[in-house]
Amino acid sequence: MTLVTLPGPEWVDAVGPVSGIELAVWDLDGVPDRADEVRVVVPPYIGAGERLAVLSQLPHLELVQLLTAGYDNVLAVLPDGVRLANATGVHDASTAELAVALTLASLRDFPDFVAAQRERTWLPSVFHESLADKRVLVLGYGSIGRAVAARLTPFEVQVTAVASRARAGDELVRSVHGVDELPELLPHHDVVVVIVPLSDQTAGLVDDEFLAAMPDGSLLVNVARGGVVETDALVRHATAGRIRAALDVTDPEPLPADHPLWGLPGVFITPHVGGASTAFMPRAARLLQEQLGAYAAGRPLRNLVARD
Repeated sequence: MTLVTLPGPEWVDAVGPVSGIELAVWDLDGVPDRADEVRVVVPPYIGAGERLAVLSQLPHLELVQLLTAGYDNVLAVLPDGVRLANATGVHDASTAELAVALTLASLRDFPDFVAAQRERTWLPSVFHESLADKRVLVLGYGSIGRAVAARLTPFEVQVTAVASRARAGDELVRSVHGVDELPELLPHHDVVVVIVPLSDQTAGLVDDEFLAAMPDGSLLVNVARGGVVETDALVRHATAGRIRAALDVTDPEPLPADHPLWGLPGVFITPHVGGASTAFMPRAARLLQEQLGAYAAGRPLRNLVARD
């Protein structure tokens, strides 16, 4: 039997028995019992952070299976020779739903309605922007990006997909543009949804030049990582009233109470909850069942992360 650790008893119940696998509970706090027998570790979804360094205390560790799509904080502490797999696909539904919700809420001025309700004030009836007929650019056309595009399409929008390199389209978009085409594309889009992984190539991608290319009054929706956006540049453009923003992630994060982003008009912030919904557990459990079954049987694994 291969010893696999899961981050809590609820995960053992959700995953259930897997042939050839022994499941144990370990949340990365301290060194686990039978550390020399552990072959696979599934870290906690939230709060692993610096505790990931304890992986070096597992002499026979072979695989780390994340519950997150992002892995930028793991590579630096991953022991040599240990494979890493992320949770591509698990967060598609949750994050795509939030991206659309943030877009709709911002365009239809929901934050103003929430504030008025707290004040028991009935706002005058005025026309608000609709998502229908908007030109939406999805920056990052991987698994979640495609899920965002699929959910946007019924809203009668024009979707443009952008990835690291140009390629053929699919049933949702005619073609996928390369990131090098952004200067030509940005001026012609009303909404930009950012869903790229954080890497050396994407850190600060949404900078002053990027924002300046967006039309006046356009909306930036970031459901990727805070570091993809240059915060100071966004503050300048939002302060000037040029750009609106709906942000599930920020840099820094958590956002300090005195940070100017909190008080800027047209800026709507949620506290990094893109993947945190009831859709998460059943999809994550299915991935773990399939992945652990493949591991035990010696079959190819899904979502392996290439190490430089």
